[in-house]
Amino acid sequence: MQKNELTDGGLRSQYQRRMLEIRGAFEAGGASGAATIAARAAVLDELVTALWAQAVEKDPRRGEGIAVVAVGGYGRRELFPYSDVDVLFLLDGKVVEKDLKDSIRAINQEMWDCGIRVSPATRKIAECERFQEENAEFAISLMDHRLITGDAALYGRLATQAVPKLMQRDQKAIVAQLLELTRARHAKYGDTLFHLEPNIKDCPGGLRDVHVCGWMAALLGGSVAVSAKENDELRWAVEFLWLVRCFLHYRHERDDNTLDWQAQDAAAARGIGLSKGLQGKPDAAYWMRFYFRHARIIERRLTQMMDEASPGKSGGLLSLKRKREPETRQEGFRLERGRVVLDRAHSGYDPAQDPDVVLRMFAAMSRTGATLGRDAEDRVTQAIPVLSAHLDEGAALWLHLREILKGSQAGDTLRTMHALGVLELLVPEFHGIDALVIRDAYHRYTVDEHTFVLIDTLHGLGSVQNKAIGEWATRLAGVLRELPHPELLFLAALLHDTGKGRSTGDHAQESSRLAESVLARLELDSYESGLVIGLIANHLEMSAALRRDIFDEETVSAFAGKVQTPEALRMLTLFTYADINAVHPDALTPWKAENLWRLYISTANYLDRSVDDDRVGAQSESELVYRVAALLPGEKAAVRAYLEGFPERYVLTRTPEQVRSHFKMATGFGDDPVQLEFRYTPMVSELTLVTKDRPQLFASVAGALAAWGMNIVTADAFSNKQGVVVDSFRFTDSFKTLEMNASEHEAFVKSVHDVLTGVVPVEKLLSGRRRGRRKAPLVEVKTRMEFDDEASSHSTLLEVVAQDTPGLLRALSLTLAAQGCNIEVALVDTEGETAIDVFYLTLGGGKLDKGQERALQAALTEAMEENAR
Repeated sequence: MQKNELTDGGLRSQYQRRMLEIRGAFEAGGASGAATIAARAAVLDELVTALWAQAVEKDPRRGEGIAVVAVGGYGRRELFPYSDVDVLFLLDGKVVEKDLKDSIRAINQEMWDCGIRVSPATRKIAECERFQEENAEFAISLMDHRLITGDAALYGRLATQAVPKLMQRDQKAIVAQLLELTRARHAKYGDTLFHLEPNIKDCPGGLRDVHVCGWMAALLGGSVAVSAKENDELRWAVEFLWLVRCFLHYRHERDDNTLDWQAQDAAAARGIGLSKGLQGKPDAAYWMRFYFRHARIIERRLTQMMDEASPGKSGGLLSLKRKREPETRQEGFRLERGRVVLDRAHSGYDPAQDPDVVLRMFAAMSRTGATLGRDAEDRVTQAIPVLSAHLDEGAALWLHLREILKGSQAGDTLRTMHALGVLELLVPEFHGIDALVIRDAYHRYTVDEHTFVLIDTLHGLGSVQNKAIGEWATRLAGVLRELPHPELLFLAALLHDTGKGRSTGDHAQESSRLAESVLARLELDSYESGLVIGLIANHLEMSAALRRDIFDEETVSAFAGKVQTPEALRMLTLFTYADINAVHPDALTPWKAENLWRLYISTANYLDRSVDDDRVGAQSESELVYRVAALLPGEKAAVRAYLEGFPERYVLTRTPEQVRSHFKMATGFGDDPVQLEFRYTPMVSELTLVTKDRPQLFASVAGALAAWGMNIVTADAFSNKQGVVVDSFRFTDSFKTLEMNASEHEAFVKSVHDVLTGVVPVEKLLSGRRRGRRKAPLVEVKTRMEFDDEASSHSTLLEVVAQDTPGLLRALSLTLAAQGCNIEVALVDTEGETAIDVFYLTLGGGKLDKGQERALQAALTEAMEENAR
C-alpha cells in the first residue's frame, strides 16, 4: 500500500476497494476459487503489515520480540470472502503481554472496522510447544502457519523448533483429538455426505475433510500412496468446492456455507464449476450430482487417511463404531484387523475379477462390519468391466445378494458397492437414483442415501438408543425376527424408490414395474415376487392410513383390504417405521411410532377376526375404566359415564392418568366452564381444553395460538355423549416467546382462556399481532381436498393437504363452522411445509351429500386463499 494511504481511513478504503475488485473478477468469471481466496489472503497480508508498521512507528519497541503470524485457513492462504481471519501474535519470553494489549486491540479494532471478522490469539513461543487437549483446535491451527510481519528470527524458532517439537512429541494425542473432532462433526450430519442441502465446509466430503487429510499427512510424515489420476481428481474436487464456497459467500454476503435450494438453482444457472463447453443450462439436480461426485472423492481420501492413522486393532474410523469379528480366511480373500484383503493375483487369475469371490467378500463385510482395504478397493474398481462380463444372473446371483442384504452392516456395505459401481452391476435400475435430489421440505437425504438409511434402520431395530421410541423399536425387532423371509423385506427396501429416477408421476408404481425386471433376473418364485412387488406398490399406504382415525373400524378394514395377509402386514409395518425414520432424524416421533404399532395390532386382529372379537370392545373398555377408577376411588360409575361416547382413539391414545386429569377437569365446570391444561417443553408444547361443545370452539383455540405466533404441528378433537369436548393442540414456539420469557406462560394461558370465555374476541387478539412479510416457502405445496364417504359409517371424511401457513387451521375451522359442519374428530399433522389436516364431519347429524361437499370445498378454497394473502 502507498505511503499516503497509511492512515486508518486510507487503509480501510484501500482494503474495501481491493475486495470489490476481487469480487468483480470472480463474478465476471475471470477468477477461479483458488485465485479468489489467495487474492484475499494477499490483501490481508498488506493490511496487517501496514497496521503493524503503524504500531511499530508509534512504539519502536514493538520491532523486536514480536511476530505476527497467519494460522489456520489464513496460514494456508485460503481466505474465503467472508471467512474469519486467524492471526497469532507470537511473543518471545522477554515481552510482557500486557504491554501489548493496547497495540493489539487497536489493530483488531481497525480490522473489524474494515469488515473483517478477526480471531486473534496471543501466545508466548513456549506455549506453542505444549499441547492442551481442551484446546486442540489451537495446536491444529499451528500446523498451517506463515509469517506476515514482525520478528523473523522469532518466527523461525516457531517454524523450525516449536511446531516440529509439538508435532513429534504429541503426535498420538493430536491425531486422537483430530479423529475425535472429525467423528463428532460427521455424526452431527448423520455420517453421510448425501444431504439435500449440505454444508460444504463441515459435512462429510466437505472442505474441512480436505484440511483433515492435510493435517494427517503432516502428522504422519506423508500421505496415502495414490495414483496421479486420483491426485488429479482430488485437486479438481477441492477446486470445485473452493469455487462453490466463494459463490456462497458472495451470494449470502456472510460466512454461510449451506448449499440451500435457492443457491443450488443459482449455481446451476451460472454453471459454477462446470465445463465451459457444456451444452445448455443444467438444472439443479444435474448440478448437485457434480457436487456429490466431488464430495465422494474427498470422503474416500479421508477414509484412506483414517485407515492409515488407525492401524492395528482400531482398523480405521468405522471400527470405532462397531465391533469386528476376529480374523478369518475365505477362498480369494481374508479379514485382517477389520479390513478385507484380497489375495494376490497369480498364474493369470485375479480374485478381484471373480464375481463369486467379490460378492462373497461383500457378504463378509455385511456380516462383520469389516471395511474394504485400499488395495482391494483399487483392484475391484479396475475390474468392473471384467466383472460385468462374467456376472451370472438367476438364483446364484440372488443367493449372493440375499447374504449381503441380511448382514447387520448391509447399509454400509451397499454404500461401498454403490461408490465402486458394483451395486449397479447387480441392479442397473439403481443407477437412476444415484445422488438424486428430490426436493421437499421434509426429506433430508438424497434418494439413494435415504434407501441405505432405511436398511440401516431395519437392521438397527434392536439397538435404538432413543428412549422415546425405543419401546416401539424393540417390539418391531420382535416382528422382524418372526418374518419367514426377511431378505424379501430388505430387497423391497433396496428397490422401493428406484422409480423416482424416472419422470413418471407415481413413483411407487414405477418402482414396482422396475422391480419386476429385477425379480425376473434373480428368478424369485411367484410367491416371493408377489410379496416384494406388493410391498413396493403399497409402501405409502400405511403412512396414508396413519392420517385417518386408526381406531375407526372402517379405516382398519380398508387398510387390511390392501395388505391382505399377515406376512405382508408385518413387512409393511416394519418398512413404514424405517421409511419414516429415514426421512430425517426427527421425523419418527414417539406419537407416530405408537400409532404405527396400534394400527399394526388393530389390522392384525382384523385379519384374524376371532382375536379381534376378544381384544377390541368391552374388555378393553372395562380394563381402562378399571385403571382410571383405581385412581379415583368410589367414582367408577361417573368415570364410565364420562367415557361413554368418546371415539376409541381418545380412549386408547391417553394414559389412565391423562384420562383422570380430563375427568377431573370436566367435574370442575361449576367453578370454570373452560378448563385448560398447559404443558411447556422447549421442543413441542401441548395445550388441552376440556369444556362443553359449542360452535367455532376449535377455531377459537387455533386463532388464539396463531395470535401468539405458535405453529400447530398436531391436534385432535373428541367429544363424548354428554357433549364434553377434549381438544389437544401440540405446537412449537416459532418466536421463542415462551422459552425466553417464563413469566409469559401464565399470560399465554389466560389469553386463550379469555378468548374461549368471550372476554376478549379472538379477532382483537389477532389484530394485535404484527403481520410481517411471510418467508417464501422452500417448496410450493399444491392444495388438495378429498372427501371420503366410505371411510366412516357415520361421518364424511375430509382431508386437506396445503401449504402450512400461519392461521391455516383457524381458517379451515371457521369455514367448517360457518357451513354448519360439526367436527366429530380432527387429526392435524405437519410434514415439513405441508399441512395434512383430516376432519370427520357431520351436518345435521349425518353425512354430507355431494352438493354440500361442493359448497364446502368452494368455501374452504376461498378461505385458504384469503389466509395466504
